[in-house]
Amino acid sequence: MNPDDFQTLVRFLKALADESRLKLLGLLAGQERSVKELATQLGLKEPTVSHHLARLQELGLVTMQPEGTTHRYRLQAETLHRLSRELFTPTQVASIADTVEGESWERKVLRTYFNGDSLTRIPATRKKRDVVLKWLVNRFEPGVRYPEAKVNEVLKRYHPDSATLRREFIMTKMMERKGGVYWRTEGAPEA
Repeated sequence: MNPDDFQTLVRFLKALADESRLKLLGLLAGQERSVKELATQLGLKEPTVSHHLARLQELGLVTMQPEGTTHRYRLQAETLHRLSRELFTPTQVASIADTVEGESWERKVLRTYFNGDSLTRIPATRKKRDVVLKWLVNRFEPGVRYPEAKVNEVLKRYHPDSATLRREFIMTKMMERKGGVYWRTEGAPEA
């Protein structure tokens, strides 16, 4: 299962792991309803129902249609069918184990090369070095621009050779640099 599908599955399961949201879906499966109707039927406050509906809307499980001053909500059954077809196949579910095995190997690599928060040495093999770099690049926030001095400061918390680590970030395209300013790239792996 690719990482995007895996995250979609996690978000989907988290959204449905709430009793009130499951009941909301059940009520909306029968017919469209307003927040007020749903709140009355579930014995919840309207802001609580609105919050739950917003979570379901984020996943495309529910749509809202304005009707005058009232908003009516409807179950998007096709989204449920699509998720079931795409994410809940035996092959897809079995592929989750592949991710776990890979994460387990990555954890082993990190334990080998780190003593607490200190990187004991930069791995010689590319595959292991990439695991260490992936962990290190996540010490930097996406979308934030860092002057070289700040990058050095952060990296030196983990290893004294910040210049090599900066070069590795650039070579692996985990970070970009222009005019002494660094930032994480869109494709930089997240831990």
